[in-house]
Amino acid sequence: MCHPFGFLSTQSACGMAAVWQQVLAVDDFEEDPRAQGARGHRRSVSRGSYQLQAQMNRAVYDERPPGSLVPTSVAEASRAMAGDTTLSENYAFAGMHHIFDQHVDSAVPRLQFANDDKHLLACCSLDGSLSIMTLSPPPPSVKVTLKGHGGPVTDFAWSLSNDIIVSTSLDGTLRIWNTEDGRCIREVRDPESSELLCCTFQPMNNNLTVVGNSKHHLQVVNISTGKKVKGGSSKLTGRVLSLSFDAPGKILWAGDDRGSIFSFLFDMATGKLTKAKRLVVSEGSSICSISARSWISREARDPSLLVNACVNKLLLYRVVDNEGTLQLKRSFPIQHGSQLVHSIFCPLMSFRQGACVVTGSEDGCVYFFDVERNTKAIVNKLQGHGGPVLDVSFNCDESLLASADSTGMVIIWRREQK
Repeated sequence: MCHPFGFLSTQSACGMAAVWQQVLAVDDFEEDPRAQGARGHRRSVSRGSYQLQAQMNRAVYDERPPGSLVPTSVAEASRAMAGDTTLSENYAFAGMHHIFDQHVDSAVPRLQFANDDKHLLACCSLDGSLSIMTLSPPPPSVKVTLKGHGGPVTDFAWSLSNDIIVSTSLDGTLRIWNTEDGRCIREVRDPESSELLCCTFQPMNNNLTVVGNSKHHLQVVNISTGKKVKGGSSKLTGRVLSLSFDAPGKILWAGDDRGSIFSFLFDMATGKLTKAKRLVVSEGSSICSISARSWISREARDPSLLVNACVNKLLLYRVVDNEGTLQLKRSFPIQHGSQLVHSIFCPLMSFRQGACVVTGSEDGCVYFFDVERNTKAIVNKLQGHGGPVLDVSFNCDESLLASADSTGMVIIWRREQK
């Protein structure tokens, strides 16, 4: 199997794509002989928000066809507030606002706007650095460059207050950065000296960061001390490529390069991880992006997971219980067979009928899909990149969209003002 980031530096496919299989095999780890690492005991779990939401939705969803909307007075009111503007009109873009090329010739695998900020964003590069960019006051500029990693930077995350960024690298280190002056506050080396591939903050406790490495391990790290959390480690079946918490921080999903998504229960008091479920999406394919959302829209109230899995489809799963069990809801055709392509839910709850997701693609385009539309789901398509689009990010009010590609180009797109 090829290196999960090697093909990005050469901009060539490495044969990681597998034949698409729809395998909805959800395994309980207490009975799964393939489970790796310590078994641990099955702890009791209180009935949380997912279980409650499932109970609340069951009566409505059982009586309506797949993909239809919840027929509530709130839904009607939200459409009335939106007037006659369609989802396609809402996500129409006037063109390119700015192009950043400071990482040209090295892929930019991740980019993200800062939390609740219209004009601040960051990206990481396989050239070993990260950039923090500001779009206002004009002209747009690189505010600070974060240098110190000894290898390609694979992932990063903003803290909730935007004062800290954590980043992972193939050099085997997790670094904590001050976003104002670009100082590296702390360097945490992987105890196995393995390449670090992904990271995410615990949403309710930003002292804790979860890191995934190339030796199949997850680890919870306390960034204040630089120490790993006791009981906060687990092992997957392959290299850990993607991570996402639910909004309350109680469930963590992790994807590997062998086609599996694992769910973990996160103990808020101790930082301990407990394996819950496993979903085999496609044997041998890379689960390179996972995004969780409590509601897709005000009208479609499924807790959901958006997944890119190198199967030439964008996958939308319904979260059906409080152990993170997944059920396929929709899929959307995109060109994605080998690159580490990412996708997002649009950040605002739409007042319009429908709900939108955005994804990169290996054909160099950015695609918008209405997840509630049964036919002709493509809402918009942006063209302008010279290579596969690897990541996309909206600012907090959806006035600007950023996209990054395998050639190192970052494009800021401006939405049309209605």
